[in-house]
Amino acid sequence: MIWLTLLAMALLVFTSRYLFLEPRLPLRLNAQAQKLLSYSSPAVLTAIWAPIVFLPEGELSVSWHNPYLVAAVVAVLLAWKLKSVLLTAVISMAVFFLLSFL
Repeated sequence: MIWLTLLAMALLVFTSRYLFLEPRLPLRLNAQAQKLLSYSSPAVLTAIWAPIVFLPEGELSVSWHNPYLVAAVVAVLLAWKLKSVLLTAVISMAVFFLLSFL
């Protein structure tokens, strides 16, 4: 049953991507639908990182003792100032590991 579910999900994802990416198909989205879909990536990413940063142990933790929150704030500030993805990722991970293990 699990394999059937996985195959069905893979087929659904492939079909939905193929319909929009194949240039020979006559399917086109209007400007309003494209604008609406432009918000999906930030929404999905926020849904992934927000619980990790604000609920690290299952309950709300908004203090400087939360290494996830401190590293996230450092990452935001570094990204804003440095404009370098690699440097931001490396430094913010180092900050997180230092705070987690000290």
